[in-house]
Amino acid sequence: MILNPDTISRNSAICFPMFGNLVINPSASVKAFGRDIYWYGILIAIAFLLAMIWCVHHAKAVFLTSDNVYDVIIWLIPLSILGARAYYVLFRLDYYLKYPEEIIQIWEGGLAIYGGIIAGVLVIFLTAKRKHFSALSMLDLIAPACMLGQAIGRWGNFMNREAYGSVTDIFCRMGLQMNNGEFIYVHPTFLYESLWNLIGFCFLGNFISNGKRKYHGQCALLYFLWYGLGRVWIEGLRTDSLMLGNTGIRVSQLLSLFLAFTAAILLILNRRRYETD
Repeated sequence: MILNPDTISRNSAICFPMFGNLVINPSASVKAFGRDIYWYGILIAIAFLLAMIWCVHHAKAVFLTSDNVYDVIIWLIPLSILGARAYYVLFRLDYYLKYPEEIIQIWEGGLAIYGGIIAGVLVIFLTAKRKHFSALSMLDLIAPACMLGQAIGRWGNFMNREAYGSVTDIFCRMGLQMNNGEFIYVHPTFLYESLWNLIGFCFLGNFISNGKRKYHGQCALLYFLWYGLGRVWIEGLRTDSLMLGNTGIRVSQLLSLFLAFTAAILLILNRRRYETD
């Protein structure tokens, strides 16, 4: 059964059967200077900050400097957000052509991680060319940080009551209160992805910290393999996927499969190459 997202609001109570049917109702926003500031934005900002700190601290491990990191970050943050929004709008173009004033309303949600990744990769290569450092090494450095940021950012989806999955009766299900007051139990896909990314961060972070890289770009390929495999599975459970026109194909699932497959092939080919060398 697929749940209609319109039956859930940002003020819906949340129930956890695994914790004795504990019910909570956290606010999606906080008041500051007379305005509502959404937890989604706060958590995204925290994610960017912690990811940047991690990169600065580990830059030497990939033969980069903190200045290299700052040169990238100053452009990467705003352009990644812009890319994430543009990607989301592109695949919901019919809606935004009707309501163009909503295109800039990113505080309402609607950021697609793959749009941010595409923009980020472009920023890294352009900055590396201009500042004369290795773009592949920067990608290796940012890969674990990106995993950390994604693990944190997914909790913004939790606060917004979004990015959940289809109806289920599994043990770790999450209950959402519908507009009629009843609870319906769904896959907490935001949690699945957060934990998947946290595991990926621990693995890739250790890979960088302990100097296990054998070539430039290896950690980035491992990122696309790990994240791609997880997203293929998790995206299939979600109720709010961006679709490829009227085909019924989930855009992120298709792209994740392509990236994971491509990364796996390149990792195998590079392993043979460097074992031979």
